[in-house]
Amino acid sequence: MTRLKAECISCLTKKYMDKYPADATEEQKVEFSQRVLKLISEAPLSLSAPVLVRSINDIRREMFDYQDEFVKEKSHFNQLMLEWEEEIAGWIEEAAEPLKLALQLAMTGNYIDFGAVKSVEEDYLSDSLKNAGQRYIDEKEFAALQEDLTKAKHLVYLTDNCGEIVLDKLFIRTIQKLYPQLEICVIVRGGAVLNDAQLEDAKQVGLTEIVEVLDNGNNIAGTWLPEVAWPAKSKIEAADVIIAKGQANFETLRGCGMNVFYIFLCKCEMFARQFGVEKFTGIIMNDKSL
Repeated sequence: MTRLKAECISCLTKKYMDKYPADATEEQKVEFSQRVLKLISEAPLSLSAPVLVRSINDIRREMFDYQDEFVKEKSHFNQLMLEWEEEIAGWIEEAAEPLKLALQLAMTGNYIDFGAVKSVEEDYLSDSLKNAGQRYIDEKEFAALQEDLTKAKHLVYLTDNCGEIVLDKLFIRTIQKLYPQLEICVIVRGGAVLNDAQLEDAKQVGLTEIVEVLDNGNNIAGTWLPEVAWPAKSKIEAADVIIAKGQANFETLRGCGMNVFYIFLCKCEMFARQFGVEKFTGIIMNDKSL
């Protein structure tokens, strides 16, 4: 599958060509820019943008001792969502369709993305969560998810961002109540990338207390199957249903042929045109529907 498009290349160069420290010398700036351009220009079209971002960050680490940028933000948004958790859980319990609202809330939480949003506004997030029940979801795809969850024995849930995973936890709790036969495994990132959730985030929000959580063994902002580590890969291969949160999981997994339901906010102009929606529209779609 061709994953790397002209717009992806343009977006990557705009975002990362000047990602060097303020005290970098002119020689370092030139070298960094040339290495990034070379990396992108020589990339196979089968690679998605998140895989290339990992490689660009590797160059940053090598040249500038680049470290994780969002340590404080990750902890902050995890704690913020934990403070809101009890109230949000009450909304789900009182809802006419608890699973649907839990899904809408988890989808809305995909806004907490420092890779796509310049500044995550807490007031906007709060208002969006309060109005999550009004968010459109494709009823056909939602019905297909419900049917598959009814028949399934093994569910894998691929997370995306910090903070958002509190809403993932509430969605998973709702799934557990409605489909008690399911064995659920949650998979997080294996290394630091943007504000994506890792094992320490899952522990901070109590996700590890309700379900098995594994890391995928790498620091790609998505789920790039050729680099997913064992035993996470074995869980994915054995899953009857996979829920993949976030656009990066869609970018890296689409066309994989597995029973994957992608749930995310469409934050990319290219994908917005592909789906015929406005940016930040919620998407739920099975891989078979692509």
